[in-house]
Amino acid sequence: MAISFLCFCLITLASLIFFAKKIKHLKWNLPPSPPKFPVIGNLHQIGELPHRSLQHLAERYGPVMLLHFGFVPVTVVSSREAAEEVLRTHDLDCCSRPKLVGTRLLSRNFKDVCFTPYGNEWKARRKFALRELFCLKKVQSFRHIREEECNFLVKQLSESAVNRSPVDLSKSLFWLTASIFFRVALGQNFHESNFIDKEKIEELVFEAETALASFTCSDFFPVAGLGWLVDWFSGQHKRLNDVFYKLDALFQHVIDDHLNPGRSKEHEDIIDSMLDAIHKEGKDSSLELIIDHIKGFLANIFLAGIDTGALTMIWAMTELVKNPKLIKKVQGEIREQLGSNKARITEEDIDKVPYLKMVIKETFRLHPAAPLILPRETMAHIKVQGYDIPPKRRILVNVSAIGRDPKLWTNPEEFDPERFMDSSVDYRGQHYELLPFGSGRRICPGMPMGIAAVELGLLNLLYFFDWKLPDGMTHKDIDTEEAGTLTIVKKVPLQLVPVRVQ
Repeated sequence: MAISFLCFCLITLASLIFFAKKIKHLKWNLPPSPPKFPVIGNLHQIGELPHRSLQHLAERYGPVMLLHFGFVPVTVVSSREAAEEVLRTHDLDCCSRPKLVGTRLLSRNFKDVCFTPYGNEWKARRKFALRELFCLKKVQSFRHIREEECNFLVKQLSESAVNRSPVDLSKSLFWLTASIFFRVALGQNFHESNFIDKEKIEELVFEAETALASFTCSDFFPVAGLGWLVDWFSGQHKRLNDVFYKLDALFQHVIDDHLNPGRSKEHEDIIDSMLDAIHKEGKDSSLELIIDHIKGFLANIFLAGIDTGALTMIWAMTELVKNPKLIKKVQGEIREQLGSNKARITEEDIDKVPYLKMVIKETFRLHPAAPLILPRETMAHIKVQGYDIPPKRRILVNVSAIGRDPKLWTNPEEFDPERFMDSSVDYRGQHYELLPFGSGRRICPGMPMGIAAVELGLLNLLYFFDWKLPDGMTHKDIDTEEAGTLTIVKKVPLQLVPVRVQ
């Protein structure tokens, strides 16, 4: 009898708590939400370009929306004011990461930094990254590598210029950023290494990005393991694991090479810095680095650093070639400021060409390489623009929609670098209308290194070459059609004919 009475009391108490929460939730002012279907929620409204679909929905339902991706509620932010509240006002309360399938595998295999949920371990790793790997002094120490690789690119393009043959600039710029990464991070010369195959590296970057961005049932239907079973039968888990095995083999090979006592090196790369930190870890008990942490840092740089820099340069060149007057203007400033007989561009030349910096800013605005900031997850109840966002709620910030907001930008669909003339707006996370690298605690730590490569690469392309279109094409034939999900590429590769001016 006593046991029955106790069970009755427990059930009653649980019911009261449940209904109390329900009543409390009914009082919440949740963001507006488009109509949804049972089970799939709003997934049917997300097309091949999610950032575009979300932008169109925001135009109808407002800059703070509540969508349901399967069974998972997601808050989508598409205005400067709302982004500032998420990334600055409530940064501490929503700077964690949701545990998605791809990122869980990344964390499990590589002890990554970017996708790790917020906590003391994440803070210690990030502090180390900013202090030892991505600080200004470290970025400047790799200057000679960026200059040498850009010089190598100029040499290759000059050979093509002899025959006036078109080059796939999309591929050339990918190889430029990849070669810089391999020397800076891995200590491997992309052009001389015996085990690095250019085509396979490009394929691996594509596979990894596709795997992380692909639809995964487990992420949207976490019910009784059903989503996991669907992913297992569809082969999605196998594809993810295969990618991580390939990355692991690549990173393990170069780490073993660094551990070889007879290894000769031309400079201290990122692996050297981290191995040195492991040997000295007793001085900082909060860090406790192991080899898997090295792989985590490398995976983050590999996935976020190679493709994004190349894409920014490709979109910049696409917009410039589409506008003959604009490319003549920026080249005129560059050649006037640097003279007409430089044999080689150095990073000291970058500060002499402010118009080029405006071109890069405008490229970040109109064509952010990652149009949706990697998802965050709230750790506490917050309010954004007056709407309630409960704990454990995923948040997406649509950087692309903010960059094309007509309330912020005049003629937002036009590529106009001069909009940044006499403007204090910058891309370093303090101005929420321009967020190509995010902001707050989760801002991209590799921003200085990425910017350095983009600025120097574009400066070389525009100083040494004039750019013509293949026979039969005019500047009006160049399209800006997009493709991709995690990063946005130019759907049709950019092919141009380089004409050496010196």
